[in-house]
Amino acid sequence: MRARLSPPAAENRMKNRHWNNTIWGTVAWIAGLVFVFPVIWMVLTSFKQEQDAASNPPAWTFAPTLAQYGQVFDRNITPFLLNSLMASVFSTLLVVLLATPAAYALSLRPVAKWTDTLFFFISTKMMPAVAALLPIYLLVKHLGMLDNIWTMVVLYTSMNLPLAVWMMRSFLLEVPREVLEAGEVDGASLITSIRKIIMPIVSPGLAATALICFIFAWNEFFLAVNLTATNAGTSPIFLVGFISSEGLFLARLCAAATIVSLPVLIAGWVAQNKLVRGLSMGAVK
Repeated sequence: MRARLSPPAAENRMKNRHWNNTIWGTVAWIAGLVFVFPVIWMVLTSFKQEQDAASNPPAWTFAPTLAQYGQVFDRNITPFLLNSLMASVFSTLLVVLLATPAAYALSLRPVAKWTDTLFFFISTKMMPAVAALLPIYLLVKHLGMLDNIWTMVVLYTSMNLPLAVWMMRSFLLEVPREVLEAGEVDGASLITSIRKIIMPIVSPGLAATALICFIFAWNEFFLAVNLTATNAGTSPIFLVGFISSEGLFLARLCAAATIVSLPVLIAGWVAQNKLVRGLSMGAVK
């Protein structure tokens, strides 16, 4: 039997635990503020005039204005946002639809030589994107698909699929085999097992995978800047337009960056509960 602590010892232990929690909580808040400070500074700068944004030292007091946001919308940001939204949403849906059965075959019902298959998936991420740019460009040009949003959907799907397969496999490994066996005994088919047993269990992991793939697709710049122009340009391409020979329009750039960041921030805020649960699946046994 465990020896019971005396009241003074138990009280000291509680105090030490309280101080440890306070210290680590303070460290966490400081780290969070350090990471979020550039975002706060970007949002504040977006409400400044250009002379205030470019001042050195930085202007901490200023008269807020929405003029920069008006100029951003005057430059017609909407098509770029719609292109990014279309490419990110459709590629994320394709990734989830393809990665889930692939991860199922590599976890709950392992195929032959599944380790080689996993290595093949992750090996596609080992090549630098710049090394694959020329053959991709020539192939897309030969197919007449330059400056086409569906080209970006296919490329973003292939870019995120390996990561999604590995993530979904780790989540599916957390599904108890006994639950699946009980479903089979009750006569559940494969589709029924996936829909009513597996998906409710791994839904947080699925949400985390989808959100990460959406963020990667939304922020992708290298392929978009080389394969798109006026018709399929995405939001990161729009941001580059504020860096010109006339100078850097910092306040206007921060306003545009704030607008471009909103969809990702909203998606993360809506899915934050499932995201935390999904990323922590398997961490605690």
